[in-house]
Amino acid sequence: MPAAKALEYPFSDPPAAGTAREVAPGMYWLRMPLPFALDHINLWLLEDGEEWVIVDCGIASDATRTAWEQLFAGILHGKRVNRVVVTHHHPDHLGLAGWLVARTGAEFWITEGEYRTGRDAREARQHAIDDLLALFARNGLPSEHFAALSKRNSYRSHVDEIPASFRRMREGESLQIGGRGWRVIIGRGHAPEHAALACEESGVLISGDMLLPRISTNVGVWPNDPEGNPLADFLNSLQKFRQLGADTLVLPSHGLPFRGAHARVADLEAHHALKFAALEAACATGGPRTASEVLEVLFQRRLDAQQLFFAMGEAIAHLHYLHRAGRLARDVGADRVIRYAAAQPAPVSV
Repeated sequence: MPAAKALEYPFSDPPAAGTAREVAPGMYWLRMPLPFALDHINLWLLEDGEEWVIVDCGIASDATRTAWEQLFAGILHGKRVNRVVVTHHHPDHLGLAGWLVARTGAEFWITEGEYRTGRDAREARQHAIDDLLALFARNGLPSEHFAALSKRNSYRSHVDEIPASFRRMREGESLQIGGRGWRVIIGRGHAPEHAALACEESGVLISGDMLLPRISTNVGVWPNDPEGNPLADFLNSLQKFRQLGADTLVLPSHGLPFRGAHARVADLEAHHALKFAALEAACATGGPRTASEVLEVLFQRRLDAQQLFFAMGEAIAHLHYLHRAGRLARDVGADRVIRYAAAQPAPVSV
């Protein structure tokens, strides 16, 4: 989805892997490779006096470790890392946390919801794949896709050992870093208890995956909460970013740093409103539809196995939102497959 015209990009290109670029006094931008269609993640270094704080870690891979070793030989050389802060449990954020904590002796900071979810995900075995395929089958995905989905790289292969203990971050708490307060803003929907960090004194937000400049954040329904309504949680969480200054410099996990948080929130709301309207129209004109059958409404492109995994979660999330809002009716057929149709108007009392 194109970024809103109101967004401003102070930096035209990212730093090379293994290097750091200062984006505000005492705040540095890192970029690490990812082996996916979304091929990068942004990480952040914050000066804390004569020490450093790392925010997010990158995926557990040789390429990411090599980039970190270049940083330890460069900007980090001779200075202690006192904290490793992780915004949420997804592998590109948490993957190397254990390795970095072991290498530096730093404290590990994360919300409790993300810590527990990450540990659960890493310990999951085949039953997690079975549960995923059962969820997708109930939502109409043909079994011909199951073999490819079951071969997806597992969470465990992208996440090193997770530290055995952590320091818990809470909503509204202020982390003191470099003589400045960084307020924890909890966002839900993309992850259970995602932590963004706002330094209002400096006008900077480390947004994690909650506010991205050019792509809409993935929000899906997954087997551990098969009846959840994560898209409602996500859209509600976005309102917190309207409380920040309009000129806040947003440091996102993907894409380029930008200014225009309020405009981006409005952009995302409009994006989902269009998707909701398109889904309502499809379910009204095409008869009852499964989540699998509306993928083409949400995604106008061919999907590989990795993309299909996220797309199915998103499709289910959009349909759950509309059903909970009374905008679509839901029925479970004799085949135990869930389908959605136009909601019947409420009867008029006379």
